[in-house]
Formats: sequence, structure tokens, C-alpha cells
Amino acid sequence: MQEDSKNLVLSSAISYQPSAINLIDTHCHLEMDEFNPDRKEVIQRAKAAGIEAIITIGSDLEGNVGGLELSKKYDFIYSSVGFHPHDAKDFTEDIFNQIKSWIKNSDMGQGIQGKIVAIGEIGLDYHYDNSPREIQRDVFMRQLQLAKEVNLPVVIHSREARKDTLEIIRESGVDKGVLHCFSGDREMAEKAMAMGFYISFAGPVTFRNAKKPKEIVKAIPDDYLLIETDAPYLSPEPFRGKRNEPSYLIHTARAIAEMRGITIEDLARITTLNAKRLFKIGQLPERGVIAYKIRDNLYLNITNRCTNECSFCIRFHTDYVKGHNLRLSEEPSEEELKDAIGDPSRYREIVFCGYGEPLLRLDLVKSVAGWIKQNNGKVRINTNGHGNLIHGRNILPELKGIVDSISVSLDAQDEETYNRVCKPTFKNAYREILSFIKEAKQFIPHVQITVVELEGVDVEKCKKIAEDLGVGFRIRKLDVVG
Repeated sequence: MQEDSKNLVLSSAISYQPSAINLIDTHCHLEMDEFNPDRKEVIQRAKAAGIEAIITIGSDLEGNVGGLELSKKYDFIYSSVGFHPHDAKDFTEDIFNQIKSWIKNSDMGQGIQGKIVAIGEIGLDYHYDNSPREIQRDVFMRQLQLAKEVNLPVVIHSREARKDTLEIIRESGVDKGVLHCFSGDREMAEKAMAMGFYISFAGPVTFRNAKKPKEIVKAIPDDYLLIETDAPYLSPEPFRGKRNEPSYLIHTARAIAEMRGITIEDLARITTLNAKRLFKIGQLPERGVIAYKIRDNLYLNITNRCTNECSFCIRFHTDYVKGHNLRLSEEPSEEELKDAIGDPSRYREIVFCGYGEPLLRLDLVKSVAGWIKQNNGKVRINTNGHGNLIHGRNILPELKGIVDSISVSLDAQDEETYNRVCKPTFKNAYREILSFIKEAKQFIPHVQITVVELEGVDVEKCKKIAEDLGVGFRIRKLDVVG
């Protein structure tokens, strides 16, 4: 055991002002020798590229020590301590006790001042087999148990060890962590997410021949997605084959955003929020937003009230959509909405949507929509189609000229299915929705029906209903919002 691993001396932290893009590199190895010639410059480039925080990941005794030193020196660098499966054969009781000691001191706010945010890099590697598999499994299980005891997330390496990795995680009872630089299949990702794990992608997802990773990265729900560099390894295009560094994360982020059909700003907001939630670093948005941008649309969150309790509704599972907190403490006023919108012409559409049924606030919708139209904006309303039921009259003539498009959530092919899936507060809601859709065509230029892919919902029959009514039709994927 090296003396400097026992006595890490606190040095004054170096602070840099964050840039506006706000990415977090959730996995790199800044302590490695590859960065010895220019480590300070690498860190400065990361900040200049918009890297808000970096987690440097331990893999052996020397690497853990180096990572801890960096996390002390820089306020935006955090540490994860653990032993990599490659080095499992060198794992000893002394090393295990040292890891425990670091965590204990971190938890008490001593020395490293609470900057150990995870245990890792731990796991299994059956590709290289640098350590015997039995030893890998034992060291993996012991570190998982430690993570459970100290309530820290884990950073897991798994290569060609899908079955054993999932079984050992399940047996451990650990329910928070990340599968880093994911190289498994979709089934592995789904099983890991079901146990509470995030899925992280690195540079290889940008490679032209990375067909499977590209398909998987598109399928991961927003709430489970992370990004990383794994620097100095796995540089993204256009730096493939060169030393990787945290500033290159922007290239991976841009590629993933394009794959998922969102902007780089959307992707940064989503993955940064996820990193903060998992590793408990930085500040989470405390108040719900009333206007939030996704791609080139602006969405208005005017109420969290609704006349349905849909089994699939995202508001029952999370406060966040595309990294925006939508849980309102109070409903916004008309002036607050106008201030939040600014210039309506900047957006492709301004959408009344949010975490509730917007037509519950009909007067506000009409007033703000009229103002948007006067200022060269386009208006869409996403609704459950209960507007006439809510107000006891046909409200659609009141929307003429101020609403360009209306999207109605039908979500079922018949009344029985609708009542089971959506649990409306109104009787005869399904029949009234069909009447609402039919009537809407007379007053609103574009009308469409949407349906969530859900067990028991016959999408083809719903599509036929849209055709018979002469309106548009769109399928929404379960758990994909925004």
C-alpha cells in the first residue's frame, strides 16, 4: 500500500466559470499517463467546450489516488472509486479497506469533501480475461455489496459477460448505477433499466459501421440516457484513432441528438439532468417551467390538472420531460406566459401542452393564442378532447382563427378500452371525443388524432377511425414524450 494513497492532502480547489451548453462527462480517466504532458490544458479545453462537470473513474489503486487528487484540485471534477475487472486478480483486503476508508471520509466531509459520487469502474470482462472469471465475479460482488451498504451508485463495465453481469446485479439488490460505454443488446439494456440502471454511450456510437449501437441509442428512454468519453479511449468521429479527451464529448452528443431527432441543446439538458440525479452533483431545477423548448417548438405548461388519469401518462412517473421540470407549484398568469414566450415568431409552433389538459383554462388559452397570432406565431393545442364536456358547450367556434392545429389524444378503438386505459372523470367521454374531433374540422385548419402504442389498443382500428373522420393520424410510442 503506497503512503500517498493513505494520506491525501487537501489542496486549494481551482474553479472555472461554466459555459452555457452544460454537458457532463460521466466517465473518463483524466489521471492516466496519456494526459501527463497537458492535463491542465485538457481540462481548460473541456470547460471551453461546455463541459459542466467531469467524473474521473478509478480502475486500480494508482488510478483511484490520481482521480481523488484531481477531484480535490478542481471544483467541477468528481471521483468514482473502484477496481476494474482487468485488475481483479490484484485486489486485496488492504485495497478494499482503503476504498472503504476513502468513502467513509467522503461521507463525513473530510479530506476529499464528499466528492466520491460512485463506486466503479467495476464489473466483468470476458473478452480479454485479464483476470480469472471466478475472481472477477467475486470482486464484482464484493464491490456491489459495498455500494449497497454506503448507498452509492455503481459504474459498471460489462464486455461479453451479459448473463453474469445481470445476474450478479440482480442478486446484489443494487438498484442504481450505469452500464458505461454500452455494448450489449437491446434486451440487456431493457433488463438493466428495469433494475434502475442508466445506459451510457461513448464515441463508438458515432462510427459509421455502428449499426446496432445507433439502433439502441434511439430506443433508450430519455430518463435512462447518459453520455461519456471514456477518455483517453474511444474517441468519436472525427478524432477516431487519436487520444480522446472530455472536450470531444460534444461530438458524441451532437451525433446522438441527430439520431434521436432532437437538438444538441435538448440532448445536453436531458443527459445533464440524468447525471445530476444519479450522481447527486450540482443543482436540479426546483420549480416547474411554464414555457419549455423542444427542438424548434415552444410548449406551454399552463396546468397540471387533467380530466383523465391515463395509465401511461408520464406525469405519474416523473417530473421531467426532455430535461424540463413540469411540476407546477401554481398555475401561471397570462402575463407570465407572454413574458416567457417573448417573440412568438421565433418558433415553428407554440403548443399548449404541459402536464395537464390545457382546455381546462379555456379563457387563458384563447387570450394567449390570440396574442400569439397577432405577433406572427402559430398555435397548436394538444388536448384529450374533453373541452366541450368541461365547459358544457361547443367551444370550438371560439378557437376559430386563433388555433392553427389541434391534436386530440384518442388512445383507444372503442369506449370500453378508452375507459380502461384513460379513466375519464366524465361519462360517455369517448363518444363526446369523437364528436369533438368531427366538429373541430369546421373551425381549425389541421386536426389529428394521436394514439399511444399500448397493450389492448388496436392501432389499425384507431387509424381507420381517423380516416373515416377525415383527420390526420399519429402513433406515439409508450414512454416517449416530447
